[in-house]
Amino acid sequence: MKTEADENYLKEIYALELDHTQVSTSMLAERFGYSPATVTGMLKKLAGKGWVAYEPYRGVTLTESGRNIAVEVIRHHRLLETYLFKELEVPWERAHEEAERLEHALSEYLEERIDEVLGHPTVNPYGAPIPTLAGKVVNPVRLRLSDLAIGDHAEIVEIDDQKPALLAYLGQMQLYPLAEFTVTAIEPFDGLITILVSGRTHTLGKTSAAQIIVRKL
Repeated sequence: MKTEADENYLKEIYALELDHTQVSTSMLAERFGYSPATVTGMLKKLAGKGWVAYEPYRGVTLTESGRNIAVEVIRHHRLLETYLFKELEVPWERAHEEAERLEHALSEYLEERIDEVLGHPTVNPYGAPIPTLAGKVVNPVRLRLSDLAIGDHAEIVEIDDQKPALLAYLGQMQLYPLAEFTVTAIEPFDGLITILVSGRTHTLGKTSAAQIIVRKL
């Protein structure tokens, strides 16, 4: 039987695997704010249940069954984010936090009803793909705003939803999924990136820019 903690770990491993071939204990420790020893103990537990393949000092990967659990939780989470934002008008920067509290308790019946009411959406308010009921999910190419060069014209595809302050900041600048922009300057020392959006310029730090998935136009 899986616990809420199990689901959270599997979900985070899935998210990290999108950018890394091997997920390390230190990556998860940083993500959760736990000690490496605590994370190691949890990974051994998950490996014992057959949900991850774990090798000390090498890292962890999801097994097929572990991935299935992770994708199911992610579907719940992103449907809830979409419902909270669109139907209940929960602020953009808060929908993720509220969905975190509800995702583990969502029944399959309510999941289907929410999906139906929303018209079977394919992405959440932050541009992240919503897995299908069958568990199929197509993730965007992981090109980040921080990877762009001066003169590049691009469109925002997805924004990391785990930092409310960043979401609120981007919302103030109207930097939502599908927004188009051009990189006009990159500071050589601290990596500050200046972009032009709808005739207005905005500056982002490299760390913030790395949380934004884009598509070149």
